[in-house]
Amino acid sequence: MDSPHVFHLLSTKPQDVTKYGTRTSADISNFPALRGMAFYRLLLNEKAVREPHWHPNADELAYCLRGQGIVTVFGNYGERETFGISEGEMFYVPSGYLHHIENMGKGDMELVLAFSHEKPEDFGISASAGCMSDAVLGNTWGLKAKNFSRIKRSPRNILIGKKKSVGKAPEYAYFQSRYKFNVEGANPLLGGSGGSAIVARKNVWPVLENLSMYSLRITNQGMREPHWHPQTAELGYVNRGRARMTILSPGGEVDTYLLNKGDVYFVPRGYPHHIENVGKEELHFLVFFDRDTPGDIGFSAGIRAYSNEALGATFNTDPAVFEKLPDYHEDLLIVSRVNPVDK
Repeated sequence: MDSPHVFHLLSTKPQDVTKYGTRTSADISNFPALRGMAFYRLLLNEKAVREPHWHPNADELAYCLRGQGIVTVFGNYGERETFGISEGEMFYVPSGYLHHIENMGKGDMELVLAFSHEKPEDFGISASAGCMSDAVLGNTWGLKAKNFSRIKRSPRNILIGKKKSVGKAPEYAYFQSRYKFNVEGANPLLGGSGGSAIVARKNVWPVLENLSMYSLRITNQGMREPHWHPQTAELGYVNRGRARMTILSPGGEVDTYLLNKGDVYFVPRGYPHHIENVGKEELHFLVFFDRDTPGDIGFSAGIRAYSNEALGATFNTDPAVFEKLPDYHEDLLIVSRVNPVDK
């Protein structure tokens, strides 16, 4: 039986299918566990364009899995930035900001996108202009209405269109942008034999609001220690490997499940959970949070904040049992396994 905390994204039929690409959505309509977050997989074929659009109720945080393209963000007060995006790079778009994604490479471009709402809304330029008359559009630019009579329009978004040619990115697309972050090129927050974590959060990417992401790698001898996030929900995507997680829900309900490539999982804020590599290859998770600076409390340091006597009373156990626990003042986050994987 599948876990209510897991959504099999890669095996889900895309809800939006066009001639030039697809979009597969995990939101509250098909993944009821979600609260305050949603997740999309966007596949753009060669020459495809995700039309200029905006989300009135959600910020967006995107990670490029493969391919290369350009993104243009147009925001308040005429702010406009165009930048290149390729594998291992991210971009952020505030709620309501106009943006597009354009495939500039050979072959498909694949991205995953997290949102700060469980049911993101979007408006596209195609539909927004499609609901206006020729005269209204003409007045906007000071042109005759007949100039717009040949443009195909509809009040429904086309979502993904196709260019006549691949084209060439403008020179300014290679300038730095505050909306872009090369996460896989950044220094890890921590690393060791158990794995590593690279962070995309506000202290290293100041533009972020309401969302953040950790690129988490766990070796086949590693484990993300049991922990919880006091003020943060967690929405993760398995990019590579095989993992096992355990989540405890209020009332004593325990849910232990396996995760494989392409799976999405959700952990509500404050729920204790762990991540363990149970495969042969390195595990790579993209872990998104609904805050720009996530925090967490782990077992390694949190439990040792209390005396052996208090722990003995808590577990109805001889206090001497806890004398062997090392006294860490900060969580270890990622640990190396000293025991075989239990069945």
